[in-house]
Amino acid sequence: MSKINFVEELKWRGMINNIMPGTEEQLNKEMTSGYVGIDPTADSLHIGHLVGIMMLKHLQRAGHRPIALIGGATGMIGDPSMKSQERVLIDEDTLRHNQECIRKQLAKFLDFDSDAPNHAILVNNYDWMKGYGFLNFIRDIGKHITVNYMMAKDSVKKRLAANADHGMSFTEFSYQLLQGYDYLHLYETEGCRLQMGGSDQWGNITTGTELIRRINGGEAFAITCPLITKADGTKFGKTEGGNVWLDPKRTSPYKFYQFWLNVSDEDAAKYIKIFTDLTQEEIAALEAEQAQDPGQRPLQKRLAREVTIMAHSLEDYEMAVEASKILFSNQAKDILHKIDEQTLLAVFEGVPQFEVSREVIEQGTPLISLLTDHAAVFPSKGEMRKLTQGGGVSINKEKLADPNTAASTDMLLNGKYILAQRGKKNYYLIIVK
Repeated sequence: MSKINFVEELKWRGMINNIMPGTEEQLNKEMTSGYVGIDPTADSLHIGHLVGIMMLKHLQRAGHRPIALIGGATGMIGDPSMKSQERVLIDEDTLRHNQECIRKQLAKFLDFDSDAPNHAILVNNYDWMKGYGFLNFIRDIGKHITVNYMMAKDSVKKRLAANADHGMSFTEFSYQLLQGYDYLHLYETEGCRLQMGGSDQWGNITTGTELIRRINGGEAFAITCPLITKADGTKFGKTEGGNVWLDPKRTSPYKFYQFWLNVSDEDAAKYIKIFTDLTQEEIAALEAEQAQDPGQRPLQKRLAREVTIMAHSLEDYEMAVEASKILFSNQAKDILHKIDEQTLLAVFEGVPQFEVSREVIEQGTPLISLLTDHAAVFPSKGEMRKLTQGGGVSINKEKLADPNTAASTDMLLNGKYILAQRGKKNYYLIIVK
């Protein structure tokens, strides 16, 4: 067993909302298996999942055994907790594909493959639910939990209140029984004694502990984490573009890094405890630095570094830092030629784009013609000449001395882009097709 006290660790990190009596004693007594359920309706996790993943990571660091449960069966139904609408249902092929993608992402946070006694395992509740007949389920499980007990849960009450006109389907109402059965199944097959989740899951989790008590006479435990919000009260993890995903094809490592780098001082102080495994002493030192010189933003920089390396890699983090320098660094032209296409497009997302044919570049068209006739970067050749003379035109972050310079394929970034800059802040991306 590790010297880390798991409950104490979660407490100072601000990660405990509810904890069932006896939980800490159980964890101090022996290596304990604990699980978190993960929704498999997409083929990638997003940062909203990171709280549960970090709970599993801290559990493993403390010497206990983490179980990641893919909610294949429950994902086909939809959890009413904190939702105002039923969710989209998925088929089995999609489920298996999503499961495999999620496992690869989880493997960056958890040790699945070593021979340590507390190596993580991944399970899917579809595997034990798919052959369970409805009559058997309501006979074996349903008879132990009353409708009154289920109706008293906050998740059910809120869902009914929010949808007074449409009510709640029986499918959704049965969700807490299915989640409760998951806990019972893992208790019986894996000796699992702990379930963790967001505070909105408390009702579903305690249905599981109640089933275990009534059917097995056993004792099981629960911990929930507060739902994470931003300092302004809005939902954590959402941006104008939607979710911040862990899949680099959905959210580039550069944009992922930028998300953490740009959080407020108040949020950085909270998030660095939740989303990293830095020690209390390391975080206290960073907070002292931040207080001394907030402009340097040491908390945000370290938070962005830790989470980007954990979710992606050191190389991705370094690339993101380099890319962040493009707009103001003296080495910008070198960096531009090093970064990959996805990062380039992420850095210059939203700037005006023009498409030109490859032939125009290969023919050595003068830049003054390229940037007026083929791509309307400048309204006239006269204006381009004037600005070039004043040092106000750059191609790929290199000042242009002569507007009649011929375009060439050597200028192409990633074999297909030219970055034109007019003045200090106006960027244009020429896409060569």
